[in-house]
Amino acid sequence: MERENSKTVMLYIVVAYLFSVAMRYIWVYKMGGHPEFYWNGELMINTNDGYFFASGAQHSLFGLHNDNPRIPGVWDYGVVFFTTLLAKITPFSLETIILYMPTFVSSLVVVPIILIARLYGKTTWGFFSALLGSIAWSYYNRTMTGYYDTDMFSAMAPMFILYFLIKSTLDNSLKSALYAAIMIIFYPFLYDQGLSIVYAMGIIYAVYMVLHHRKEPNTYKSLLVVFVALFNLKALGIAVPYNYLAKLLLVGGVYLLLLTKEIEKRKLIYASATAFVLFLLLGDVFGLIWHKIASYIIRGTEEGRLHFYAVNQTVREAGKIPFEVFANRISGSIAGLFVAAVGYVLLCWRYRAFILALPLVGIGVFALWGGLRFTVYAVPVAAMSAVFLIDFAISKITDKKKVYIVGMSVFTALLLYPNITHILGYMVPTVFTKNEVEVLDRFNQKANSKDYTITWWDYGYPIWFYSDTNTLIDGGKHNHDNFIVSEILTTSSQMEAANLSRIAVERYVSSGYKVVADTLFAKEDPKAFLKRLREDEIELPQKTREVYIYLPLRLLDILPTVAVFSDIDLLTGEKKRPALFYKTQHFKQVGQRILLGNSVELNLQNASLKIGKQRVPINTFFTTFYDAKGKLHVQAQTANFASNIFVVFMRSYNIFLVLDAKMYNSAFIQLFVFENYDKALFEPAVLSPMAKVYRVKR
Repeated sequence: MERENSKTVMLYIVVAYLFSVAMRYIWVYKMGGHPEFYWNGELMINTNDGYFFASGAQHSLFGLHNDNPRIPGVWDYGVVFFTTLLAKITPFSLETIILYMPTFVSSLVVVPIILIARLYGKTTWGFFSALLGSIAWSYYNRTMTGYYDTDMFSAMAPMFILYFLIKSTLDNSLKSALYAAIMIIFYPFLYDQGLSIVYAMGIIYAVYMVLHHRKEPNTYKSLLVVFVALFNLKALGIAVPYNYLAKLLLVGGVYLLLLTKEIEKRKLIYASATAFVLFLLLGDVFGLIWHKIASYIIRGTEEGRLHFYAVNQTVREAGKIPFEVFANRISGSIAGLFVAAVGYVLLCWRYRAFILALPLVGIGVFALWGGLRFTVYAVPVAAMSAVFLIDFAISKITDKKKVYIVGMSVFTALLLYPNITHILGYMVPTVFTKNEVEVLDRFNQKANSKDYTITWWDYGYPIWFYSDTNTLIDGGKHNHDNFIVSEILTTSSQMEAANLSRIAVERYVSSGYKVVADTLFAKEDPKAFLKRLREDEIELPQKTREVYIYLPLRLLDILPTVAVFSDIDLLTGEKKRPALFYKTQHFKQVGQRILLGNSVELNLQNASLKIGKQRVPINTFFTTFYDAKGKLHVQAQTANFASNIFVVFMRSYNIFLVLDAKMYNSAFIQLFVFENYDKALFEPAVLSPMAKVYRVKR
């Protein structure tokens, strides 16, 4: 195929970009008819982590969260910087910007895809690849409208780096290496976890250039520029944003020196080798890469003097995935992945510089062990590879342009089909509903920015954003303090829950925001310490702020998982016997029997519960419901005091719960389900069917 002119290239880019944006508007169109997903006149976002960056923007724009030690600054993350900038220079609200920013930023991935193909005179190949790469399953999931996160940059920005690196191998231009270096400098600013990616790309670029271009005049100049861009100046104590500026000046200085001075090749080899060694030392390259791998493949309890439950065991995106899911995520189907795999091998054989994309492919393959999130990096390269195989096959059969275009259109449509079908059916809801946000908004009117809210880490960032309070754990800080929060939520002693809440918050603040569990149990026997809390035998620290406990309805779905983090002997690592907890909204009443699913059956006539083949009496059958004024009512039918089993029908939610005594007596069940709280320890701040907030009075 002939190399298209600039106007054609621009047309391809515009069409592919608009296609990508339009596909992401499908979610907006379908969600637009649901008022429960709106707040402040705008659809809310659909990823919890997005509220971390949105809170950072609130801090920069409105001065909120001044007492939050974990709030990101405007220079800490590119997404916070650009969000703040857009909020200042455009008429759009913060809610609108965070909703649509992923759509318009992530769709830019079509640009490097098309430009890379143009390097080889095959822009049409690039165009069809861009259509596929911009909306393929995993890339769409993590960059859809409302998925406000750094993922919008994660795979898009490396494709620009790849473009300039490949270009530098083809035109042997130092300027191309400079552009790649600039992208390398700013990629970690755009995507904070991107260091390991650019390190891997830098290493393979070095190997490739030395193997295949060592005799060319600009090879070692290009390597020197790229290695300097890879320096980790944070290791020298240069903080953001000055480290980015320093690297930019350093790279610019090296570039101008190489451009204006004649330096013999031997000295360039020594200089680039020295820069490579400095890059490895300053960046702790292999340690960083291993740490990233280990954090996703090492599971179980964390060893040490104390044994804490590892959070990766409960994070779905960090778990092993079946091959079919892996294939779907990268290419939409197993057949699509096979085409992409063959296409990539063919691509590297035909255009060997595509070996530079191997780190992105490798990270994608690592998803089989590391989890779903890694598949996104391989999507653009897989799209280019799959469409290249089609391009190669059709080009071998015919040189007629019309036949070529029709063939490319038909076969690309086949690759697009499963991905578009996925988009049409992927109607992920917003993080919170309007009713839930109303609770936090009411809470915000009562709380102070110094106050702390105890809840599970899933809800940490949204609580920052909507209530301007602080949390012990959140989406990026789920460490040993998971034990503390789990214990508060699931203990059967409200005295312990109140005392531990007060001690944990005050210790966290007074210690300079260290991990509470590590400071509380540094020299204490955890069992003995918690026992003293239950018996109120510990002197509490001086109160410096209010502490609240946030209990949302949605926590019922993950309560057994939450309980796992405290159902462990910290001294031995031995896991305790899990409590009985069964929740269902799918049941059927047949006479005096209620079929609860999964071989669980409630017999109302003799007040017994059948679980599998075992039949056991129940202690009490509860019915809870809210009246027209939102007041909770609880009805109880006691059957057998000796039984350890309780059944709750939450009529207003159409939910049945089957609980043993341990779970029934837990703080969450008592305070949320029954509003049964010790008035000496807790005071309701907000009571709503969707969520309940209690102030700790200790």
